[in-house]
Amino acid sequence: MRTFACDHCGHALFFENVQCLRCGSTLAFLPDRLALAAIEPVADRAGLWQRRAGGRREAGEAVYRLCRNNVEHQACNFAVPQDDPNPLCVSCRQTRILPDLSVPQNHGRWYRAEAAKRRLFYTLARLGLVATRPPGGQRDGPVFEFLADLPGQQVLTGHREGVITLNVAEADETERVRRRVALHEPYRTLLGHLRHESGHFYWDRLVPAAGRATEFRAMFGDERADYQQALAVHYAAAGVPAQWQDRHVSAYATAHPWEDWAETWAHYLHMVDLLETASAFGTRLAVAGAGGIPGQTVTDPFDADGRDFSRLVQQWVPLTLLLNSLNRSLGQDDAYPFALSTHALDKLRFVHDAIRGTRQPAP
Repeated sequence: MRTFACDHCGHALFFENVQCLRCGSTLAFLPDRLALAAIEPVADRAGLWQRRAGGRREAGEAVYRLCRNNVEHQACNFAVPQDDPNPLCVSCRQTRILPDLSVPQNHGRWYRAEAAKRRLFYTLARLGLVATRPPGGQRDGPVFEFLADLPGQQVLTGHREGVITLNVAEADETERVRRRVALHEPYRTLLGHLRHESGHFYWDRLVPAAGRATEFRAMFGDERADYQQALAVHYAAAGVPAQWQDRHVSAYATAHPWEDWAETWAHYLHMVDLLETASAFGTRLAVAGAGGIPGQTVTDPFDADGRDFSRLVQQWVPLTLLLNSLNRSLGQDDAYPFALSTHALDKLRFVHDAIRGTRQPAP
Protein backbone atom coordinates (compact mmCIF):
# COMPACT_ATOMS: atom_id res chain seq x y z
CA MET A 1 0.00 0.00 0.00
CA ARG A 2 1.07 3.60 -0.53
CA THR A 3 2.35 5.63 2.38
CA PHE A 4 0.15 8.50 3.50
CA ALA A 5 0.91 11.84 5.13
CA CYS A 6 -1.36 14.50 6.59
CA ASP A 7 -1.77 17.07 3.84
CA HIS A 8 -2.21 19.74 6.50
CA CYS A 9 0.95 19.18 8.58
CA GLY A 10 2.85 16.41 6.78
CA HIS A 11 2.76 13.88 9.64
CA ALA A 12 2.99 10.21 8.63
CA LEU A 13 -0.33 8.33 8.68
CA PHE A 14 -1.63 4.80 8.54
CA PHE A 15 -4.45 3.75 6.21
CA GLU A 16 -6.82 3.22 9.17
CA ASN A 17 -6.19 6.58 10.91
CA VAL A 18 -9.15 8.87 11.60
CA GLN A 19 -7.20 11.71 13.25
CA CYS A 20 -3.72 13.15 12.78
CA LEU A 21 -1.79 12.77 16.02
CA ARG A 22 0.29 15.87 15.33
CA CYS A 23 -2.17 18.58 14.24
CA GLY A 24 -5.43 16.93 15.30
CA SER A 25 -6.99 17.12 11.84
CA THR A 26 -9.91 14.84 11.12
CA LEU A 27 -8.93 12.32 8.44
CA ALA A 28 -10.92 10.44 5.83
CA PHE A 29 -9.99 8.15 2.98
CA LEU A 30 -11.32 9.45 -0.34
CA PRO A 31 -11.94 6.39 -2.52
CA ASP A 32 -12.39 8.42 -5.69
CA ARG A 33 -8.82 9.69 -5.20
CA LEU A 34 -7.43 6.65 -3.36
CA ALA A 35 -6.00 9.16 -0.92
CA LEU A 36 -6.11 9.65 2.85
CA ALA A 37 -6.81 13.33 3.44
CA ALA A 38 -7.14 15.86 6.24
CA ILE A 39 -10.66 17.26 6.12
CA GLU A 40 -12.67 20.04 7.73
CA PRO A 41 -16.40 20.88 7.87
CA VAL A 42 -17.83 22.99 5.08
CA ALA A 43 -19.04 26.27 6.53
CA ASP A 44 -22.83 26.51 6.96
CA ARG A 45 -23.39 23.05 5.41
CA ALA A 46 -23.97 20.51 8.17
CA GLY A 47 -22.57 17.06 7.59
CA LEU A 48 -20.39 18.05 4.64
CA TRP A 49 -16.60 18.02 4.58
CA GLN A 50 -13.84 19.28 2.33
CA ARG A 51 -10.10 18.73 2.14
CA ARG A 52 -8.00 20.76 4.54
CA ALA A 53 -4.90 21.46 2.48
CA GLY A 54 -2.71 24.00 4.24
CA GLY A 55 -5.78 25.53 5.83
CA ARG A 56 -7.26 26.63 2.49
CA ARG A 57 -9.69 24.88 0.20
CA GLU A 58 -8.51 24.37 -3.35
CA ALA A 59 -10.66 25.82 -6.12
CA GLY A 60 -13.23 23.30 -7.32
CA GLU A 61 -12.39 20.88 -4.49
CA ALA A 62 -14.91 18.09 -4.07
CA VAL A 63 -17.24 17.94 -1.08
CA TYR A 64 -17.87 14.76 0.88
CA ARG A 65 -20.02 13.15 3.54
CA LEU A 66 -18.70 10.68 6.08
CA CYS A 67 -19.81 7.07 5.64
CA ARG A 68 -22.88 6.24 7.73
CA ASN A 69 -20.89 3.52 9.48
CA ASN A 70 -18.55 6.25 10.66
CA VAL A 71 -21.33 8.50 11.93
CA GLU A 72 -23.37 5.77 13.64
CA HIS A 73 -20.77 3.18 14.65
CA GLN A 74 -17.30 4.78 14.33
CA ALA A 75 -16.47 1.77 12.20
CA CYS A 76 -15.27 3.30 8.91
CA ASN A 77 -12.92 6.05 7.74
CA PHE A 78 -14.03 6.23 4.10
CA ALA A 79 -15.83 9.30 2.77
CA VAL A 80 -18.69 9.49 0.26
CA PRO A 81 -18.85 12.13 -2.50
CA GLN A 82 -21.64 14.61 -1.84
CA ASP A 83 -23.55 13.71 -5.00
CA ASP A 84 -23.49 9.96 -4.26
CA PRO A 85 -27.00 9.00 -3.08
CA ASN A 86 -25.78 6.00 -1.06
CA PRO A 87 -25.21 6.78 2.65
CA LEU A 88 -22.54 4.08 2.80
CA CYS A 89 -19.07 4.30 1.29
CA VAL A 90 -18.06 2.14 -1.67
CA SER A 91 -16.59 -0.48 0.66
CA CYS A 92 -19.29 -0.64 3.36
CA ARG A 93 -22.09 -0.85 0.79
CA GLN A 94 -20.62 -4.15 -0.38
CA THR A 95 -21.65 -5.71 2.97
CA ARG A 96 -25.32 -6.66 2.90
CA ILE A 97 -25.57 -8.62 6.18
CA LEU A 98 -23.92 -7.74 9.51
CA PRO A 99 -23.60 -9.85 12.64
CA ASP A 100 -25.93 -9.02 15.53
CA LEU A 101 -24.30 -5.84 16.86
CA SER A 102 -26.27 -6.08 20.11
CA VAL A 103 -23.85 -8.89 21.04
CA PRO A 104 -20.95 -6.94 22.57
CA GLN A 105 -18.06 -8.84 20.98
CA ASN A 106 -19.60 -8.67 17.50
CA HIS A 107 -19.00 -4.93 17.10
CA GLY A 108 -15.24 -5.36 17.41
CA ARG A 109 -15.28 -8.38 15.13
CA TRP A 110 -17.28 -6.50 12.50
CA TYR A 111 -14.99 -3.47 12.74
CA ARG A 112 -11.89 -5.62 12.14
CA ALA A 113 -13.58 -7.44 9.25
CA GLU A 114 -14.53 -4.15 7.59
CA ALA A 115 -11.03 -2.76 8.12
CA ALA A 116 -9.56 -5.78 6.33
CA LYS A 117 -12.17 -5.44 3.57
CA ARG A 118 -11.18 -1.80 3.03
CA ARG A 119 -7.59 -2.94 2.46
CA LEU A 120 -8.86 -5.50 -0.03
CA PHE A 121 -10.90 -2.78 -1.73
CA TYR A 122 -7.83 -0.57 -2.06
CA THR A 123 -5.78 -3.29 -3.77
CA LEU A 124 -8.62 -4.30 -6.10
CA ALA A 125 -9.10 -0.63 -7.00
CA ARG A 126 -5.38 -0.22 -7.72
CA LEU A 127 -5.62 -3.26 -9.99
CA GLY A 128 -8.59 -1.72 -11.79
CA LEU A 129 -10.92 -4.53 -10.72
CA VAL A 130 -13.45 -2.49 -8.73
CA ALA A 131 -14.90 0.95 -9.37
CA THR A 132 -13.94 3.67 -6.91
CA ARG A 133 -17.08 5.65 -7.73
CA PRO A 134 -19.87 3.42 -9.06
CA PRO A 135 -22.69 5.38 -10.72
CA GLY A 136 -26.00 5.96 -9.00
CA GLY A 137 -24.88 4.87 -5.55
CA GLN A 138 -24.51 1.29 -6.71
CA ARG A 139 -21.90 -1.16 -5.43
CA ASP A 140 -19.21 -2.88 -7.43
CA GLY A 141 -17.27 -6.08 -6.82
CA PRO A 142 -18.24 -8.93 -4.52
CA VAL A 143 -21.06 -8.80 -1.98
CA PHE A 144 -20.20 -9.69 1.63
CA GLU A 145 -22.09 -11.26 4.50
CA PHE A 146 -20.41 -11.05 7.92
CA LEU A 147 -22.09 -13.59 10.18
CA ALA A 148 -21.60 -15.13 13.62
CA ASP A 149 -22.32 -18.67 14.73
CA LEU A 150 -25.68 -19.28 16.38
CA PRO A 151 -26.71 -22.32 18.45
CA GLY A 152 -26.87 -25.21 16.01
CA GLN A 153 -25.95 -22.96 13.09
CA GLN A 154 -22.26 -22.83 12.21
CA VAL A 155 -21.20 -20.21 9.67
CA LEU A 156 -18.71 -21.38 7.06
CA THR A 157 -16.45 -18.86 5.37
CA GLY A 158 -16.72 -19.19 1.61
CA HIS A 159 -18.00 -17.86 -1.71
CA ARG A 160 -21.18 -18.67 -3.60
CA GLU A 161 -22.57 -16.94 -6.69
CA GLY A 162 -20.88 -13.61 -6.08
CA VAL A 163 -21.44 -13.53 -2.31
CA ILE A 164 -18.54 -13.89 0.14
CA THR A 165 -19.54 -15.13 3.59
CA LEU A 166 -17.16 -14.61 6.50
CA ASN A 167 -17.51 -16.10 9.96
CA VAL A 168 -16.63 -13.09 12.12
CA ALA A 169 -15.03 -15.43 14.66
CA GLU A 170 -12.07 -15.24 12.29
CA ALA A 171 -11.64 -11.66 13.52
CA ASP A 172 -10.73 -13.01 16.99
CA GLU A 173 -7.01 -13.64 17.20
CA THR A 174 -7.30 -16.59 19.61
CA GLU A 175 -9.93 -18.33 17.50
CA ARG A 176 -8.00 -17.76 14.29
CA VAL A 177 -4.81 -19.20 15.81
CA ARG A 178 -6.76 -22.22 17.08
CA ARG A 179 -8.09 -22.90 13.60
CA ARG A 180 -4.69 -22.30 12.01
CA VAL A 181 -3.15 -24.96 14.25
CA ALA A 182 -6.05 -27.39 13.84
CA LEU A 183 -5.97 -27.10 10.04
CA HIS A 184 -2.15 -27.07 9.78
CA GLU A 185 -2.09 -23.68 8.05
CA PRO A 186 1.11 -21.67 8.63
CA TYR A 187 -0.49 -18.47 7.34
CA ARG A 188 -4.07 -17.61 8.29
CA THR A 189 -5.15 -13.97 8.49
CA LEU A 190 -8.40 -12.06 8.19
CA LEU A 191 -7.15 -10.14 5.14
CA GLY A 192 -5.86 -13.39 3.66
CA HIS A 193 -9.34 -14.92 3.94
CA LEU A 194 -10.92 -12.02 2.11
CA ARG A 195 -8.28 -12.04 -0.60
CA HIS A 196 -8.76 -15.78 -1.10
CA GLU A 197 -12.55 -15.55 -1.35
CA SER A 198 -12.32 -12.60 -3.73
CA GLY A 199 -10.34 -14.91 -6.00
CA HIS A 200 -13.40 -17.16 -6.32
CA PHE A 201 -15.48 -14.10 -7.24
CA TYR A 202 -13.07 -12.97 -9.96
CA TRP A 203 -12.47 -16.48 -11.36
CA ASP A 204 -15.84 -16.35 -13.13
CA ARG A 205 -15.04 -12.98 -14.64
CA LEU A 206 -11.41 -13.44 -15.58
CA VAL A 207 -11.30 -17.08 -16.66
CA PRO A 208 -14.43 -18.57 -18.32
CA ALA A 209 -16.01 -15.21 -19.18
CA ALA A 210 -12.70 -14.07 -20.70
CA GLY A 211 -12.18 -17.23 -22.75
CA ARG A 212 -9.30 -18.55 -20.64
CA ALA A 213 -10.86 -21.85 -19.52
CA THR A 214 -8.69 -24.09 -21.70
CA GLU A 215 -5.51 -22.33 -20.66
CA PHE A 216 -6.65 -22.45 -17.03
CA ARG A 217 -7.22 -26.21 -17.11
CA ALA A 218 -3.79 -26.82 -18.60
CA MET A 219 -2.26 -24.80 -15.76
CA PHE A 220 -4.45 -25.56 -12.71
CA GLY A 221 -6.43 -28.68 -13.65
CA ASP A 222 -10.05 -29.31 -14.62
CA GLU A 223 -12.37 -27.35 -12.33
CA ARG A 224 -15.28 -29.58 -13.42
CA ALA A 225 -14.03 -32.27 -11.02
CA ASP A 226 -16.45 -32.85 -8.13
CA TYR A 227 -15.73 -30.06 -5.66
CA GLN A 228 -17.24 -31.52 -2.50
CA GLN A 229 -15.56 -34.87 -3.08
CA ALA A 230 -12.23 -33.12 -3.66
CA LEU A 231 -12.54 -31.27 -0.34
CA ALA A 232 -13.43 -34.49 1.47
CA VAL A 233 -10.29 -36.13 0.09
CA HIS A 234 -8.19 -33.10 1.01
CA TYR A 235 -9.30 -33.14 4.65
CA ALA A 236 -8.78 -36.90 4.94
CA ALA A 237 -5.68 -38.12 6.78
CA ALA A 238 -3.65 -38.55 3.59
CA GLY A 239 -5.38 -35.87 1.54
CA VAL A 240 -2.43 -33.55 0.92
CA PRO A 241 -0.05 -34.89 -1.75
CA ALA A 242 3.59 -35.32 -0.94
CA GLN A 243 5.85 -32.68 -2.47
CA TRP A 244 2.90 -30.31 -2.96
CA GLN A 245 5.38 -27.42 -2.87
CA ASP A 246 6.59 -28.43 -6.33
CA ARG A 247 3.42 -27.16 -8.00
CA HIS A 248 1.34 -25.10 -5.55
CA VAL A 249 1.61 -21.99 -3.36
CA SER A 250 0.04 -23.78 -0.39
CA ALA A 251 -1.13 -27.21 0.75
CA TYR A 252 -4.77 -26.10 0.53
CA ALA A 253 -4.24 -25.20 -3.13
CA THR A 254 -3.99 -28.94 -3.87
CA ALA A 255 -7.63 -29.51 -2.88
CA HIS A 256 -9.25 -28.50 -6.19
CA PRO A 257 -8.40 -26.29 -9.19
CA TRP A 258 -10.75 -23.60 -7.88
CA GLU A 259 -8.86 -23.53 -4.58
CA ASP A 260 -5.54 -23.55 -6.41
CA TRP A 261 -6.64 -20.44 -8.30
CA ALA A 262 -8.00 -18.72 -5.16
CA GLU A 263 -4.83 -19.42 -3.17
CA THR A 264 -2.67 -18.23 -6.05
CA TRP A 265 -4.87 -15.14 -6.45
CA ALA A 266 -4.55 -14.28 -2.76
CA HIS A 267 -0.81 -14.77 -3.01
CA TYR A 268 -0.64 -12.37 -5.94
CA LEU A 269 -2.52 -9.73 -3.94
CA HIS A 270 -0.06 -10.27 -1.08
CA MET A 271 2.75 -9.75 -3.55
CA VAL A 272 1.61 -6.50 -5.14
CA ASP A 273 0.54 -4.99 -1.81
CA LEU A 274 3.86 -5.69 -0.11
CA LEU A 275 5.85 -4.53 -3.12
CA GLU A 276 3.86 -1.29 -3.24
CA THR A 277 4.52 -0.74 0.47
CA ALA A 278 8.24 -1.39 0.07
CA SER A 279 8.37 0.93 -2.94
CA ALA A 280 6.53 3.69 -1.06
CA PHE A 281 9.19 3.55 1.65
CA GLY A 282 11.98 3.74 -0.94
CA THR A 283 13.30 0.29 0.00
CA ARG A 284 16.59 -0.66 -1.63
CA LEU A 285 17.58 -4.30 -1.95
CA ALA A 286 21.24 -5.22 -1.79
CA VAL A 287 21.29 -8.91 -0.93
CA ALA A 288 23.89 -10.87 -2.88
CA GLY A 289 22.68 -14.21 -4.17
CA ALA A 290 19.04 -13.64 -3.19
CA GLY A 291 17.79 -13.16 -6.72
CA GLY A 292 17.88 -9.37 -6.73
CA ILE A 293 20.24 -6.80 -8.17
CA PRO A 294 22.39 -5.22 -5.42
CA GLY A 295 21.35 -1.64 -4.80
CA GLN A 296 18.04 -1.95 -6.67
CA THR A 297 15.14 0.16 -5.43
CA VAL A 298 11.84 -1.71 -5.21
CA THR A 299 9.55 -0.78 -8.09
CA ASP A 300 5.91 0.18 -7.57
CA PRO A 301 4.00 -2.76 -9.11
CA PHE A 302 1.34 -0.36 -10.36
CA ASP A 303 3.76 1.88 -12.25
CA ALA A 304 4.59 1.22 -15.89
CA ASP A 305 8.03 -0.16 -15.01
CA GLY A 306 6.57 -2.45 -12.37
CA ARG A 307 4.07 -4.25 -14.55
CA ASP A 308 6.54 -6.78 -15.88
CA PHE A 309 5.95 -9.98 -13.92
CA SER A 310 9.57 -11.13 -14.10
CA ARG A 311 10.64 -7.87 -12.49
CA LEU A 312 8.12 -8.33 -9.69
CA VAL A 313 9.45 -11.80 -8.93
CA GLN A 314 13.05 -10.63 -9.11
CA GLN A 315 12.33 -8.15 -6.33
CA TRP A 316 9.92 -10.34 -4.40
CA VAL A 317 12.47 -12.96 -3.36
CA PRO A 318 14.95 -10.64 -1.59
CA LEU A 319 12.07 -8.54 -0.21
CA THR A 320 10.57 -11.56 1.56
CA LEU A 321 14.02 -12.45 2.88
CA LEU A 322 14.21 -8.94 4.35
CA LEU A 323 10.71 -9.23 5.78
CA ASN A 324 11.43 -12.57 7.49
CA SER A 325 14.77 -11.33 8.79
CA LEU A 326 13.07 -8.33 10.40
CA ASN A 327 10.50 -10.60 12.03
CA ARG A 328 13.17 -12.94 13.36
CA SER A 329 15.02 -9.93 14.80
CA LEU A 330 11.91 -9.33 16.96
CA GLY A 331 11.59 -12.99 17.94
CA GLN A 332 8.59 -13.55 15.67
CA ASP A 333 7.86 -16.34 13.22
CA ASP A 334 8.45 -15.71 9.54
CA ALA A 335 5.82 -13.36 8.13
CA TYR A 336 6.17 -15.09 4.77
CA PRO A 337 6.50 -18.87 5.33
CA PHE A 338 6.52 -19.85 1.65
CA ALA A 339 8.97 -20.90 -1.04
CA LEU A 340 7.66 -20.52 -4.59
CA SER A 341 8.43 -23.22 -7.14
CA THR A 342 8.67 -22.65 -10.89
CA HIS A 343 5.16 -24.09 -11.36
CA ALA A 344 3.74 -21.85 -8.63
CA LEU A 345 5.35 -18.84 -10.30
CA ASP A 346 3.81 -19.86 -13.63
CA LYS A 347 0.39 -19.84 -11.97
CA LEU A 348 1.06 -16.43 -10.44
CA ARG A 349 1.99 -15.19 -13.91
CA PHE A 350 -1.34 -16.53 -15.20
CA VAL A 351 -3.17 -14.48 -12.55
CA HIS A 352 -1.04 -11.45 -13.40
CA ASP A 353 -1.83 -11.75 -17.11
CA ALA A 354 -5.55 -12.36 -16.47
CA ILE A 355 -5.76 -9.15 -14.44
CA ARG A 356 -3.68 -7.13 -16.88
CA GLY A 357 -5.88 -8.27 -19.75
CA THR A 358 -9.03 -6.73 -18.25
CA ARG A 359 -7.64 -3.92 -16.14
CA GLN A 360 -9.10 -0.42 -16.18
CA PRO A 361 -6.94 2.53 -15.15
CA ALA A 362 -7.17 3.35 -11.42
CA PRO A 363 -6.88 6.88 -10.02
